[in-house]
Amino acid sequence: MGFFMPFIFRVRHAVAHSLLMWFFILKVLLTLLFVEIVLISVFVNVKIHKLDFILIVLTFKIFDMKKILVIIIGAVSMACLSSAFLVKEKPAAHLNAAQIDATLNKSIIKYKTLAHNTADSLYPRTIVDGKVKFVDMYDWTSGFFPASLWYLYQFSKDAELKKLADKSTRTLEPLKYYSGTHDLGFMIYCPHGLAYSITADPYYKNVFLKTSQTLITRYNKNAKCIRSWDHGAWQFPVIIDNMMNLEMLMESFKISGDSNLYKVAVAHSNTTLKNHFRDDFSSFHLVDYDTITGAVIKKQTVQGFSDPSAWARGQAWAFYGYLTMYRETKNPLYLKQSIGIAKFFMSHPNLPADAIPYWDFNASGIPNEPRDVAAAAIFASGLMELSEYVKDNQQYISFAEKVLLSLSSDKYFNADNENFGFLLKHATGHKPNKSEIDVPLNYADYYFIEALLRFKKHLNK
Repeated sequence: MGFFMPFIFRVRHAVAHSLLMWFFILKVLLTLLFVEIVLISVFVNVKIHKLDFILIVLTFKIFDMKKILVIIIGAVSMACLSSAFLVKEKPAAHLNAAQIDATLNKSIIKYKTLAHNTADSLYPRTIVDGKVKFVDMYDWTSGFFPASLWYLYQFSKDAELKKLADKSTRTLEPLKYYSGTHDLGFMIYCPHGLAYSITADPYYKNVFLKTSQTLITRYNKNAKCIRSWDHGAWQFPVIIDNMMNLEMLMESFKISGDSNLYKVAVAHSNTTLKNHFRDDFSSFHLVDYDTITGAVIKKQTVQGFSDPSAWARGQAWAFYGYLTMYRETKNPLYLKQSIGIAKFFMSHPNLPADAIPYWDFNASGIPNEPRDVAAAAIFASGLMELSEYVKDNQQYISFAEKVLLSLSSDKYFNADNENFGFLLKHATGHKPNKSEIDVPLNYADYYFIEALLRFKKHLNK
């Protein structure tokens, strides 16, 4: 018996130690369970049942108070350290029809004010030195103000808006003979094309049909594209913005049957597709061509930060322009290009959290660079059209919604009696030229209204 005593003692000691260990583990588990109940009530805002409190009190009476407090303090400390990661994200905000209507109704008041303070044959473009800058018909932005009035009339059926829109639109008619710019789509088609789609008045149709014939006189068969600027030292400059003027040619082709309009628009699109873009789908701003050989002389980004940079509004023009050409031709290459540009824009590491881009994605001073609400509005409007052409469209709708929520917020949408009736603030026109930096711009307003109407159309489906 004496021989087995040490062995029995060791077994008994081991069993006792094991029981104590499991008893302590049980205490820890029970304590953590009750700590979890408390933490849930704090962080998740769930009420604790009376029975839970009774169990907590019993636990404190049964077990060692000091050890339990040590465990609780440790658990609470860990919870506090990790609370930043555990706090639930706020549900994503959504844009509803009532919000859109409210924003558009505010826009009507603003634009009536702006219209009543605009002289005949002038068009409000921006604000300079605390005053509205008005331009004449030959400015590339002249068509956006009457076009915005037409969109607001389409929404409201307000007879006064129709009268104001018609009056402003008709003053642009002489431009149908003006061949000194590539921007005739902006200047003529935005207001006249929209007016025709709303009223079916042939007057508007006839104006943009003639304008289309004027525009294609700027086409060069060797370069296979439409000339942009007539100034500067370039031989035959073509900017990415030019894609936005092709819709007028395509609509005129459908109405008139003139296949030359179609051929010019498609040739310009194909040449731009070949020469303007980089492997990541970002675009140069300008490509200069040899008028004899059609060869590329140089590629630049004149209005951006640097030649290799991605000027934000240029990316938006490219995206929107190729969507339009896909709509009119159903060429899958144009849709592929638009999707690629959209992914570049949406996933860029320098895009701010509110989805309103800096004026250039590669500007050196980010995050202290100016934003560009114009680029954001153009892009959002295009996304709503893209969503109609692809099955997996929710990502585009959600991103457009995010942009529009930001633009509709106090941060970007002007308050009552602010900025003379313009809708949006924080647009950037031409930063390298120190022109129109962090100001309202009429084309930002135009594409913002268009994007809101497109989103409302989506909600009404």
